[in-house]
Amino acid sequence: MATSYFTTDKAQHSNSDLEANLSATQSKSLHWPFKQSGAVVHKAKSILTRRKTKNVEQLHSISEKSDVFFLKKKRWQTAILANIGFIIAFGIRCNFGAAKGRMISNFTDPFGNSHAQQFYWSPTELGFMESAFFYGYAITQIPGGMLAAKFAPNLLFGFSILIAAILNLFLALALSAHPHTDFIVLAIQICQGLSLGVSYPAMHGVWRHWAPPMERSKLATTTFTGGYLGVMIGLPISAYLVSYIDWCAPFYFFGIAGMLWFLIWYAVSAPTPEMSKSISDDEKRFIIEQVGQVTSSPATLTTIPWKVILLSSAVWAIVISNFCRSWTFFLLLGNQLTYMQDVLHLKIQSGGLISSLPHALMSVIVLASGQMADYLRSTGKMSTQTVRKLFNTLGFGGEALFLCCLSLISEPSAAVTTLIFAAGCSGFGIAGFNVNHFDIAPRYAPILMGFSNGISALAGASGFILEHLVAAQGTETGWRISFLIAAAIDLAAMITFLIFGKGELQQWAKEKEPQQSMEDIVRRLSYIMRRMSSRRRPESSVKHKRLCEEHEAKRNWPTGKTTHKEIQELENDMTQPISR
Repeated sequence: MATSYFTTDKAQHSNSDLEANLSATQSKSLHWPFKQSGAVVHKAKSILTRRKTKNVEQLHSISEKSDVFFLKKKRWQTAILANIGFIIAFGIRCNFGAAKGRMISNFTDPFGNSHAQQFYWSPTELGFMESAFFYGYAITQIPGGMLAAKFAPNLLFGFSILIAAILNLFLALALSAHPHTDFIVLAIQICQGLSLGVSYPAMHGVWRHWAPPMERSKLATTTFTGGYLGVMIGLPISAYLVSYIDWCAPFYFFGIAGMLWFLIWYAVSAPTPEMSKSISDDEKRFIIEQVGQVTSSPATLTTIPWKVILLSSAVWAIVISNFCRSWTFFLLLGNQLTYMQDVLHLKIQSGGLISSLPHALMSVIVLASGQMADYLRSTGKMSTQTVRKLFNTLGFGGEALFLCCLSLISEPSAAVTTLIFAAGCSGFGIAGFNVNHFDIAPRYAPILMGFSNGISALAGASGFILEHLVAAQGTETGWRISFLIAAAIDLAAMITFLIFGKGELQQWAKEKEPQQSMEDIVRRLSYIMRRMSSRRRPESSVKHKRLCEEHEAKRNWPTGKTTHKEIQELENDMTQPISR
């Protein structure tokens, strides 16, 4: 089993002895004349609790009622709603790709009605408009991680989708009023990128507080599957609405859906279990015991070890994997319908339905891989590092293999089948690199997600390269070269993560220990308790002084004599809060 957050058996035994010693000495001190003694003992116990809960991968021994249906648990309600939020977010991102075919060319709808071309954009202008989203998306990734560490991450996630939804409505209205300008599309795409750029870091911030260590893969993959379901649902719905209604219909549909979703998310979600008004006491206790002390202190701008992060090979293994995964994903997200129309010669409505199949299989595999990954970790069959590398290799290696095959296939049914399996295999990687932030640095998970996602946004350039290859080499040859480039990039990600990927908590991500060791703290408390409890209530000041002198002589103190004033000074000193 991996060693992330691990303490040795000896250390655990030591902690148990210390806790027993502390409880015993506390019971002897119930007659203390000091009001602050209980606070001192409570503080020491809280330090001991924090030390105990650092053994994250053994925290699954903390039980929770198993007869409760999972949808009644607040963390799973949060995961399902977040999944729907990502479905809407990625549905919004599908709208322009599905609508552009009808917008820039003559179009005949399924009823036989002809529609004239409405927009006269050049290929260069269209390329800039399609890539504009990624400019904004890359900018807000790291700031989004910082904001998620400082403010309520659930609200940050909710507002990111709400703003993008409102902008989607505004885009349709603005283009209807001013159909001959590309600046509106460019500006709104950038703003939508800025807004949705904080969504992934924000959700990592949510799971920092809500996800028990042994459920990280399940909760995270359930949440982030929404991105693939969003493409699976968004492409056919957008294509259907464009074909049967108008090019602006999908913009209105997903815009209104995002606004309605936000109202539900605002009512159900909470920043932390402690702040949730509808969580059960049993679930709150379970989550806090497993998560609360593990990630007790949030990262701030001044405490983030930027230099160490930038020099960490484990971090760059995640960053490179994220970039390479995004390359193929963005390539297909914006151009999959174009590929099916231009190369496979499918109609837009049938192409929209077929193009959802790769993402449907991907969604199933993402969910299944999350369950399998947590099972292998929690049962001790594999270490966290081995599990992450295994699923990452299955994801990138499998996708690379099928993309190579796809570059050699031109028959439509065989090409679609190969494309489905290529996208499906990539789903395994989500249980690899995409949740690895929580393994190596849970305190900085939102920051790391923002950093890796920001760099991966540069993979939006895959659309630019595709346009260039298609223009220079022809449609079919350009697509074949693009698939081979994507396969090579996948292999690079697989090899990099195999060599540099980690599964254990990194040294730079650990919280600083208190300056005093736990043994010293308990020893000092024990001394205070014994010292004070040995005193008897004096019947007179003379007897009190004699008892003090006898006790001092037994201790063989250098002064040989202690006055009543010195005892009071000792009492005041011993009851001061323990410095950390």
